[in-house]
Amino acid sequence: MRKFFAGLAAAGLVVAMAAPAFAKETTITGEVIDQGCYMKDHAKVGADHKECATTCAKKGAPMALLTSDGQVYTITGGLAADNNAKLVPHVSHKVEITGDVTDKDGKMSIAADTLKMVSQ
Repeated sequence: MRKFFAGLAAAGLVVAMAAPAFAKETTITGEVIDQGCYMKDHAKVGADHKECATTCAKKGAPMALLTSDGQVYTITGGLAADNNAKLVPHVSHKVEITGDVTDKDGKMSIAADTLKMVSQ
């Protein structure tokens, strides 16, 4: 009987640990930014941010989506593949991304393969 309860407890722990890994599909709207450039100077967004962000994006640096309320979502998945090939043309543009959103230790990310342009 002890082995049964120990096994049941272990299974419960695995399920509890895996729960945060489940992603929730959500649509997020924001500006495509380079995380490194943005972290250096939060005041630089839009056109002031574009040159730094484009250079870093082409090198495969992590790109993110900056929402109007200041939330930053790291962009992963197909959009980040091939040194951000799908994201480079949209640096500093306002886009809409629908994908799986996860929160790991307070750091948000969105995994998606496509985006929709909102404005330049």
